[in-house]
Amino acid sequence: MVHWSPFVMSFKKKYPWIQLAGHAGSFKAGANGRILKKHCECEQRCLSLLMRDVLRPYVPGYHGDVEKDGQKYNQMEDLLAEFDFPCVMDCKMGVRTYLEEELTKARKKPSPRPDMYQKMIEVDPNAPTHEENDQKAVTKPRYMQWRETISSTATLGFRIEGVKKEDGTVNRDFKKTKTREQVMVAFQDFVRGNKDVLRCYLTRLEEIRDTLEISPFFKTHEVIGSSLLFVHDSKGRAKVWMIDFGKTTPLPDGQELTHRASWVEGNREDGYLSGLDSLVDIISTMVNSET
Repeated sequence: MVHWSPFVMSFKKKYPWIQLAGHAGSFKAGANGRILKKHCECEQRCLSLLMRDVLRPYVPGYHGDVEKDGQKYNQMEDLLAEFDFPCVMDCKMGVRTYLEEELTKARKKPSPRPDMYQKMIEVDPNAPTHEENDQKAVTKPRYMQWRETISSTATLGFRIEGVKKEDGTVNRDFKKTKTREQVMVAFQDFVRGNKDVLRCYLTRLEEIRDTLEISPFFKTHEVIGSSLLFVHDSKGRAKVWMIDFGKTTPLPDGQELTHRASWVEGNREDGYLSGLDSLVDIISTMVNSET
């Protein structure tokens, strides 16, 4: 019991990051320092393929299925194991965070959603139309598309979902972080102005981008709702990984995406590389600035 308690302690300390992008309750501690994520068929398929792809070094190691307390989990590498009191940032990549089929489905039954109306007015009381205010509800497609326009998703091709500082405090208040300048301020605060950490992040992002350009997996998948996970600690260790493949779907045989072309409904372009280009450019500017 004594032997295991530091791991349990560290698991509790480390894992507030799980809630950065709404995954509360999805994770558990696994054996051998691994973590368990609630089973998802789509993510399991993607991780299995990624273990044989050039992207392997940039995604969590996948160790098959496991059952615990009657629940099935995907067993994955603990990305935070090598860090002491890590600072963590989740950046959701792409110019949209919903699948085309989700939009189509939502349009077929565009039922008014009071919960989404509430979410909308909490962020911007002026966002709903007169009709939506009268109904006190908005449809899901309307909410989905509006949500992308208030953050940097539509303009920069990524958005900050949340940050966990080394003291365990979590900030998810980035819904209106939209401009390049606002993103820079958020990153500056995240790394506390440490340019060495920024340089490590920049190198890793450039490696990921170079690898994405040649990855067979990436060319043949629509990558939606996936994040880049930034992790560093006070010892100057810093890494970035691609995570969350629950909405990453294969294209029909013979089709490929550029991940940079503009999204027109039907072409399935996700803008992942556009977002990565923006991130590389922003962090590069920060590294080379004189302040």
